Amino acid sequence: MRRTLRHALIIVAATVIGLGAPPAPSLAAEGDSETTVADGPGAPGKMFEQLEKASGEPVGDLGKVLAIDTGGRSLTADEQELLVAGKEVEGVKVLGAISGDRSILDTTMADLADGVYDGGGGTPTGSLLFASYIPDGREWCLTMCMAYGRSFWECVMSRRDGGPFVTLDVSGETTVGQTKAAFERANQVPVAGPSRVETLIGDGEPAAGDIEKLLDGKDVDSLRRVATVERPDPQWALADVAEHSGVTHRETTIHLFTFTVPYLGKILAVCISYDDGKTWKCTARQWGGF
Repeated sequence: MRRTLRHALIIVAATVIGLGAPPAPSLAAEGDSETTVADGPGAPGKMFEQLEKASGEPVGDLGKVLAIDTGGRSLTADEQELLVAGKEVEGVKVLGAISGDRSILDTTMADLADGVYDGGGGTPTGSLLFASYIPDGREWCLTMCMAYGRSFWECVMSRRDGGPFVTLDVSGETTVGQTKAAFERANQVPVAGPSRVETLIGDGEPAAGDIEKLLDGKDVDSLRRVATVERPDPQWALADVAEHSGVTHRETTIHLFTFTVPYLGKILAVCISYDDGKTWKCTARQWGGF
C-alpha cells in the first residue's frame, strides 16, 4: 500500500448485499480473494478480525468510513484512495462519510450503508470503504498482499508504479560495495548482493526507454550482453569490473547488477560509462515500499 506521511493506509472495501434480507457484506483486500461476513451487530469488527487473522498483524486505527454508490462496478485501489482522500471519482456517488471510531465496529453494515452512524438502515445495496492507518505499515501490507494469494515479487512489482529512479554519479574508483551502500542510503532499504553482474556493450548512448527496459530485465536491441560474473567482489572498482569480465574497451560499457531485497525478490541497477570507466552513471528504480 502507499504510505501517507508516516502511516500506511489500508482500505477495506465491503459490498453490502440485499439489506432487506439477511445482509452479507463481501470484503476484499489487495488481490482477488473475497470473504463473506453475515451482517448483524459487530459485523464490521468481525470483518477486521478476519483481516487480522489473515495477515497476522493489527489493523491499526480506523480513520473513516465512506458509504458510496459505485453503480455496480468494482473500484481500483487508486480510485479507492482518491475517494478516501476526498477526491471525486467519475461514476461514484459518496452517500456519506463517518469519522472513524472503534465503536463503529460494534454496529451493523446496514447502519453504515447510508453514510450515517445512527443505528438505522441504509440503501438496499451499497458499498463501504473502511480506511485504517498503521504506523510504518510496510510489513502489514506485504503480509496482507501475500495472504490474498500474491507472490512476494508480485507484491513488490504492484507498488513500483514504473519509477521514480535513483541516479548516482560516481567515479571509476568507486567500489561495487560502495555503490550498493549508496543505493541503500538513497532507498532506505537494505539489499543483499550483488549476486551477479552482467556486462553489456554498445556504440552509443542508450535512450531513457532502453534503461527502463534493462531495469525491467528486458533485452535492448542496440546493446549486447558479453559477460556474466556471479557474486562479484564488493572490493572491485567499477572501472575494473569489465576487466574481471574479460571485456575490452568499447564506447559504451554497461554493468547490470542484480541485488536482492531480503524475502522479496530481485532489484536491478544499471551503471553506464562512456569514458573507459573513468566516470559512471548508476540508476535503479526507487523503492516505494508498501
